[in-house]
Amino acid sequence: MNTRPLLILFSCLTLSVTAQEVLPKTAEVFEIDGHKAFLYAAPTPTTGKPWLWYAPTLNGISLFGRKMYFEACMKTGISIAGYDLGEVRGSPASTAKFTLFYEEMVKRGYSTKPILLGQSRGGMMTLAWAFRNPDKVRAWVGIYPVCNLASWPLKNSKAQTLADFGMPEAELVAKLSEFNPVDNLKGLLANKVPMFVVHGDSDVVVPYELNTGLLKERYAAGGGQIQVKVIPGEGHKVGPSFFECRELVDFVLKQATP
Repeated sequence: MNTRPLLILFSCLTLSVTAQEVLPKTAEVFEIDGHKAFLYAAPTPTTGKPWLWYAPTLNGISLFGRKMYFEACMKTGISIAGYDLGEVRGSPASTAKFTLFYEEMVKRGYSTKPILLGQSRGGMMTLAWAFRNPDKVRAWVGIYPVCNLASWPLKNSKAQTLADFGMPEAELVAKLSEFNPVDNLKGLLANKVPMFVVHGDSDVVVPYELNTGLLKERYAAGGGQIQVKVIPGEGHKVGPSFFECRELVDFVLKQATP
């Protein structure tokens, strides 16, 4: 009996299973300043050890469950990491804590210029860090992101926002232009940080016009590179339009390429 075809088939199946098994199934968890950091290390990092910094990171990285995005990063050598500070809203104090996480990742050998991806309120977290550290950002990505403190944070999440900034509402409103990411884009423009956003035009939670629309208008006016994919008729939800977006994947892979 000629067993060669069976052996070849078995070998191919074994290689296929092995290829799937090398992808991390759980994150490495470590602590920085009393808060948990999560890291999905790419099995074979590409040149420069690029990484995608995802927020919000609340007891884990939900992007792990977005198969298309997770596998695209892992298989092309892009690690995914995040730092759980809870419900912060981009204050200087919480931004400084995020910097501790950034410094730890760099110490571990990862790129000094991560790609930041903010989903919903994670947009405020990442964009606030980005505008204060524009020379340390390779690119910024948003999935229906909060970009404007005057929008969702002060309208529907006031208690958490005021707690993060540690000041009464009147004081924060008076100093809004100092803290609001959409009012502080000069550094990102000077460093030519490219951006990509996917957002629904029927989002009532994080309205497009007050967030991504405003960001696009101001960033483009300053000569910045920003690509926005508007999803007609869709709002703030988990679905293929936002978590199987080919353009988003292509943008991330392009930015991570040495």
